[in-house]
Amino acid sequence: MKKETEKKSIRFTHGLRKIINISIWGCFALFLLVSVGIFIAIENGYIGYMPPVEQLENPIDRYASQVISDDGVLLGSYSYSKDNRFHVKYRELSPFLVNALIATEDIRFQRHSGIDVKGLLRAIIKRGILMQKSGGGGSTITQQLAKQLFSPSAGSVAERIFQKPIEWVIAVRLEKYYTKEEIINMYLNKFDFLYNAVGIQSAARTYFNTTPKNLKPEEAATLIGMCKNPSYYNPVKFTERSIQRRNTVIAQMAKYGFIDNAVCDSLSKLPLELNFARFDHKEGLAPYFREYLRLTLIAQKPDRSKYASWQQQKFSDDSLAWETNPLYGWCNKNRKANGDTYNIYTDGLKIYTTLDSRMQQYAEDAVRDHLSNTLQPSFFREKRRDKYAPFSFPPDLTNAEKEEIVNKILHNTITQSPRYKMMKDAGASDKDIEQVFKTQKTEMSVFSWNGMIDTVMTPLDSIRYYKSFLRTAFMAMDAHTGYVKSYVGGIDFANFQYDMANTGRRQIGSTMKPFVYSLGMIEGFTPCDEMLHVQQKLLDENGILWTPKNSSSKRIGEMVTLQWGLQNSDNWVTAYLMSRLSTYALIRLLRSYGMRGEIEPTISMCLGTPDISVAEMVSAYSVFANRGIRMEPLYVTRIEDAYGNTVSSFSLRVNEVLPEDAAYKILSMLQSVVDGGTAGRLRSMYGIKAQMGGKTGTTQNQSDGWFMGFTPSLVAGCWVGGEDRSIHFNTMEGQGANVALPIYAKFMKKVYADKQLGYSESEKFDVPDEYKNPCVKRNTNESDKPRQRTPSGFDEFFN
Repeated sequence: MKKETEKKSIRFTHGLRKIINISIWGCFALFLLVSVGIFIAIENGYIGYMPPVEQLENPIDRYASQVISDDGVLLGSYSYSKDNRFHVKYRELSPFLVNALIATEDIRFQRHSGIDVKGLLRAIIKRGILMQKSGGGGSTITQQLAKQLFSPSAGSVAERIFQKPIEWVIAVRLEKYYTKEEIINMYLNKFDFLYNAVGIQSAARTYFNTTPKNLKPEEAATLIGMCKNPSYYNPVKFTERSIQRRNTVIAQMAKYGFIDNAVCDSLSKLPLELNFARFDHKEGLAPYFREYLRLTLIAQKPDRSKYASWQQQKFSDDSLAWETNPLYGWCNKNRKANGDTYNIYTDGLKIYTTLDSRMQQYAEDAVRDHLSNTLQPSFFREKRRDKYAPFSFPPDLTNAEKEEIVNKILHNTITQSPRYKMMKDAGASDKDIEQVFKTQKTEMSVFSWNGMIDTVMTPLDSIRYYKSFLRTAFMAMDAHTGYVKSYVGGIDFANFQYDMANTGRRQIGSTMKPFVYSLGMIEGFTPCDEMLHVQQKLLDENGILWTPKNSSSKRIGEMVTLQWGLQNSDNWVTAYLMSRLSTYALIRLLRSYGMRGEIEPTISMCLGTPDISVAEMVSAYSVFANRGIRMEPLYVTRIEDAYGNTVSSFSLRVNEVLPEDAAYKILSMLQSVVDGGTAGRLRSMYGIKAQMGGKTGTTQNQSDGWFMGFTPSLVAGCWVGGEDRSIHFNTMEGQGANVALPIYAKFMKKVYADKQLGYSESEKFDVPDEYKNPCVKRNTNESDKPRQRTPSGFDEFFN
């Protein structure tokens, strides 16, 4: 009986075991079947999102477009806020980056096909079952890439768990379509390293001001360490934590033989040395140039209905640019292989510009040096006790008239401000808005040449404060290639975004005179022709008498040459010449010089009343350095797509303005301006010995100060003035020779000091001998002597 009981017990135990085994294997088989079914369903898109093959082979990606200088320096980028990434090729990655990533994130990366089974089981057991935080993760680099490319942010842990199988399938597929190198490259190009530094190139520049290829081992380890959790291991906020994580990465590299223990020990002892700078289009080198380029590239075909009634000139300029300038509206005039237009924010273009980063820095330094250390302090001193500061008015105006003008200027500025528009949209009346601007003190940060200042003031006071800063624009262009080498549109782009180099136009004063003289040379005048130096009286087309004043009392009543007149910027000599020329012929000539704005055909235009941009002036003055040929400014040489294919090239555009004979004559006269005329301080004060021509310019009441200068190889122009024409010096301190010429001089000294740029003070103008010193008496024939023009009836009537 006992034995029978034992046998039954054994049979029952065996049966139970068999049932358990069958159940276990059945459950396992069911699990496998379900798993296979799930993966098949995922593979075919029945569960979750499975990107199509085309998208896996060509994942939708967004890369910032890069603006690159002529000397290969990255000036900046164009991107949407979350897509500030640059495409970097695998060969452009430092081997330390690749080795650190593999050692830390996926040591079996080269051996698996997207899923590391061993790592996955380890993570499940240690983290899922044993709840060990140090158990490591099971995601391979390929899985992490799949997450970056195709997984939306999970709202819960459960949602994240369900995302994992989808990522496994995508990872396997990615391994099918891409090499290991391509997967690493895509991963590093996609990762977000914070501070708008998306992708390894942005990260290398943001944290260490270098490129991925030139990262040091400890720098590479720091960035790879962030891949675990960029916010937690943020090297800017958490230095010690970042160092610990960096050292962990270095230790992993030593553990797997990428570096030896000695190198590991030395690297681990290094401090964390960042060269941190956020990506911000308002900061960095050449911000005005980059913004001008952006607006030019994305311009739409002009539509008159989208322009205000007072923007007829702009509409005309834009329409002409659309038809004649291949760079203007480039993104909308060119198409990609798929037929779409280009997007500079997402297409990863490389825009190769003509700007030289060194010369750009010299230009910005020259502007800052002169404005911050000399001009602005002097302007503040002049205005500090002026009730109407920063505005200036003629002495014959009453206080009531001055108040009316100031209030009108300030009111116009208020109505154009974002604060006004915001309050208006909220339903506030003009009276309420004005009251807020006048009385409501607000905490704000305001610009100063020594950095931003935290202060409290009313919005109206802040407007007046900002208007008190003198503005400037500077541009330099290679005289032979048209390459724009430096471009400064203002004093600080973050606070003064209006571009005075290309967008802004101001009266050009006496820098106009060489154009008048060049027309005279075309009409047969010579530099040596003489006139009686007395006040000129001219009638305009309406019979109104015009009698220009002179700023100098030199040689009144004497016979003077035209060269002397230009050398000393004499208004009477210019007016005398204008009386013998046609205003309409002069306007036609100005158009050939490249001046596009509205120009009134008045006789007073000879003294510089037209509003012209700095860029137009620089282009125009290239005529004098180029034997009468004008160089259109060239800003971009070529554009490449994200894969390095050149999609557009841009070439120099030129036009003949003057015959060589006239160009040589003007060149000689403009050299005399520098050698002994109004620009003589280039020699006496700044010690520049190079051959150069130039012209100073000052408008009425010193509202605008100009200097245009050129050497055989470089043309540059500078303007200085206030935001409004009524903001200016009250004394001769506002003359172009004082406000604008020093910027040019400081720039040129820096350019000549940098021998790598290739500009030399010993360079000479290539001029035939007969045009050198044309008014020096020679023992030749009578035709070489200065000629006195026979007075016309017009002259006899008025003189």
